[in-house]
Amino acid sequence: MTASVLVMGGAGYLGSVLCERLLDAGFRVTAVDSLLYGQHGMFHLCENERFEFFFGDVRNEGLMRSLVGKADVIIHLAAIVGAPACDRDPWAAVSVNLDSVKLVNRLRSPDQLIIYPTTNSGYGTKSGDVYCTEETPLEPISLYGRTKVQAEEELLGSSNAITLRLATVFGMSPRMRLDLLVNHFVHTAVTDGYIIIFEKDYRRNYIHIRDVADCFVYCIGNAHRMTGRPYNVGLDAANLSKAELALLIKEQVSGFHIEFSEVGSDPDKRNYIVSNQRLREAGFEARRSLEDGIAELVKGYRMIVRNPYKNV
Repeated sequence: MTASVLVMGGAGYLGSVLCERLLDAGFRVTAVDSLLYGQHGMFHLCENERFEFFFGDVRNEGLMRSLVGKADVIIHLAAIVGAPACDRDPWAAVSVNLDSVKLVNRLRSPDQLIIYPTTNSGYGTKSGDVYCTEETPLEPISLYGRTKVQAEEELLGSSNAITLRLATVFGMSPRMRLDLLVNHFVHTAVTDGYIIIFEKDYRRNYIHIRDVADCFVYCIGNAHRMTGRPYNVGLDAANLSKAELALLIKEQVSGFHIEFSEVGSDPDKRNYIVSNQRLREAGFEARRSLEDGIAELVKGYRMIVRNPYKNV
């Protein structure tokens, strides 16, 4: 019998890529999403008889009770993502990022696997020269980080759960996001031709969106030996500073001018490097390079020819 996967937040940046990957792997996929951003990136999946979509809010207990009970695996992607979005509406941030996780955890049975993507931003402001492992104390510096860390604690305190501490994701998606650091830097290089960077030496870890999707599929297939633990999910070759990232982009975008400013500061103070050794030992390793992702983004941004918010 084909396993059924419920993807909460299935029409989002990651969800719209993951749902297609799950279908390709042979699963039945049910996506639920409130379509907060009016996204339409899943139309091409509708012809697949193993795909179903429900319009709704993951905080709706009646809806979630009806969907959770039919799933073998639950992937909770729904979230108010990023510090600025959470700060604009703290109530929504807590209710979506934390309360909905508690709801689905209460509704599911111990036999149902749940996989939850948290964020390695929970490591906060480290020195940038010591590798963060899954044993490193979590010190989130934003409401977004705190809600994700608390949700992870909720799930790992129960049975049959895997949490994935995602690095900063990059790459094209049907529901594109330009606020993620690599996506933003490349978009700025292509459209504006220059960038001013504060705290140029602050470091992050990165991972391609399709490597993240592959990791979810791997976790489903290997859940028997992975549950009960968090895993850092990133590209080991991509623990880079913001300056190193910008210079890597400059190699592919001719005429890109980079200014490193010593005056001013970036409100996002995250600074850390991450070890992905635990995930490697579990048998999964990211394989798509930053260079390939930059080339992909440059190609994709050629398709964004009209920005409705710019007078050009």
